[in-house]
Amino acid sequence: MARPKRKSSTIAQDVNSQSMPPPPPAKRRAREKAVAASTNPAVNSEILDGVKALRASPDAEEESERFDVNKVGLTKGQVKEEAEDVPSLVEDAGSASPLSDLSDAEPPPPKLAKKTGKAAKGGKAATSEKAAEPEKPAKNEKAAKSGKAVKSTKDVSKPAPKKESKPEMEDPEAEGEEEADEVEIKEALSRPPPVHSDYLPLPWKGRIGYACLNTYLRFSNPPVFSSRTCRIASILENRHPLQNPDEPPHPTKNRPDKGKPADVARGQLYVENICLANVKDIIKMVRWNDKYGIKFMRLSSEMFPFASHEEYGYKLAPFASEALADAGKVIAKLGHRVTTHPGQFTQLGSPRKQVISNAIRDLEYHAEMLSLLKLLPQQDRDAVMILHLGGVFGDKGETLDRFRENYSKLSPGIKKRLVLENDDVSWSVHDLLPVCEELNIPFVLDFHHHNIIFDPEQIREGTKDIMGLFPRILQTWRRKDITPKMHYSEPTPAAITGRQRRKHSPRVATLPPCPPDMDLMIEAKDKEQAVFELMRTFKLPGYHLFNDIIPHIRKDDNKVVRTPKKKKGAEEAEDPVVVVVPDDEVGMGGAEGRVYWPPGMEEWLRPVKRVVKKKGPEDSKAQAKKPSPKVKEEEENVEDEVTVADEEAAAPVIKTKGGKAPAKKTTENKETTTSKKPARASRGKKVNYAENDD
Repeated sequence: MARPKRKSSTIAQDVNSQSMPPPPPAKRRAREKAVAASTNPAVNSEILDGVKALRASPDAEEESERFDVNKVGLTKGQVKEEAEDVPSLVEDAGSASPLSDLSDAEPPPPKLAKKTGKAAKGGKAATSEKAAEPEKPAKNEKAAKSGKAVKSTKDVSKPAPKKESKPEMEDPEAEGEEEADEVEIKEALSRPPPVHSDYLPLPWKGRIGYACLNTYLRFSNPPVFSSRTCRIASILENRHPLQNPDEPPHPTKNRPDKGKPADVARGQLYVENICLANVKDIIKMVRWNDKYGIKFMRLSSEMFPFASHEEYGYKLAPFASEALADAGKVIAKLGHRVTTHPGQFTQLGSPRKQVISNAIRDLEYHAEMLSLLKLLPQQDRDAVMILHLGGVFGDKGETLDRFRENYSKLSPGIKKRLVLENDDVSWSVHDLLPVCEELNIPFVLDFHHHNIIFDPEQIREGTKDIMGLFPRILQTWRRKDITPKMHYSEPTPAAITGRQRRKHSPRVATLPPCPPDMDLMIEAKDKEQAVFELMRTFKLPGYHLFNDIIPHIRKDDNKVVRTPKKKKGAEEAEDPVVVVVPDDEVGMGGAEGRVYWPPGMEEWLRPVKRVVKKKGPEDSKAQAKKPSPKVKEEEENVEDEVTVADEEAAAPVIKTKGGKAPAKKTTENKETTTSKKPARASRGKKVNYAENDD
């Protein structure tokens, strides 16, 4: 039996085919059956980017505060929205959310509508067109009752024209700007200016980190990131066996057959395959960070999709124990710090029991993930879980009492890692620091949040006055022998009001006046590039390790080699020499360390997009007018024939005694003008009529 041909690999490999006899067909099919679906989102459309990892921080809700995947090359459909997991927004497979309902969390202030016309002058927000449309039929009904003819302003039979969608991420400072009324703007402009400290923590001795996603590695080939996720619908679909179990899965040719019985274990294997791909990429991300002087990173909460879900949740052990332990060995060897930050809906102060149980389940998941890393004692203590207190629910005192009660019921594994952070909506440093001192919980100071929510009776806006609370804040960490950490980010330059200042700037311009030997988390949507920016600005350790990338060109990837089709009769050309980058070096920036991209130049991370220009009406007409080579040749022949006739018609006319010179014979003229042969071949010797007359 002849061995079936295999498709040639894009990367040449030295394989001795004589020493390896072809396996029997049955075994080959069995091996193909074990092949899992691809976890590369460029190949498998079911693999999505977790939206939380793209954000500057978990509380960064604006689209402009996410890393701009659309500008780099991804489409919006490849990013999973958080609303898909929250049943109060979208029902997802009829299951409950792993987090709290939105109705339980205190919602952010509503966006004010843009004022136009008289409504703007009166100080009231103008209603939108959609809201005003239902009022029109009421007017028509009155006119109909009075007997007057009603003239419709719209043609009901024709659908309303769709509004042109605004391109995403045109300007990081202009996209999604909050519209504020005059009163709010006046209040913002009348507030006292912030008072900042002139102290810089230099020379820097601590660690500076970023959150969840490495932008350079995310767009390497293959992509490296730890926030792959999916939809619950994909899990349910993959509970069914493939249409052809003997062949590997394919997005179109070999999908799950819903007509066959479903198996929960089969769907769980699908999720576990995504989880293990995420954990595997943690190793390369840590190695990449270490190469460029970054020793601190926040792990993505989406590393294990739906792990804390009430219905579809699962434990990480034993299937992920070995993979997490391998990642922990690399983290421990390179001396890195890793932390986590559960989402904004994980709240321990809610009045609803369901929300509390969801929050505890989510915290248990994060604690298990960090514990399975098997880090060294100090690194394990430093692997904390940052939590916001959440909504106020009408009364801060009662909410704090509920938090105290629920905190006392937490497991020791959660208590040893849980830390509290001030937010930019409700809870200030003065609200949470006393509770942290009371319950022995470390407190994370977020400078950006503090400049928005603070107690003006005790402190001024800015970084100077808050330094007076540093001893108390640092003591909450030292009591538990944990390395202190703080968060830093900056608002966008165009922000005026408090709600506008909540938006995170893509990068930061300076360092906060924190102690120089602590850890600092930079919460910015440009992720590791924001850390590089600080390194270059203040010549921090590691600033000399990286260089600017070459726009749209990456020399640390293995490109797909496409062999051109050979033309018939053409000589066989030699195969091109392929330089293979080892797997460990793919995406690592090469020998020159070209991994830095300037602000706003995300598109440099990918090759230049090929823009296919659509033919317009003018191009179509020009193409239609352009003659084919055969028609062009016939037109040239006709032109030659016409030239001969013109020459003869233009010959001099000499008068004789009988009148005009005798014309040529009719047969000659006929042959000359009607000949289908090329005109130059049918030309004869010209007749000199003057000589004949003589």
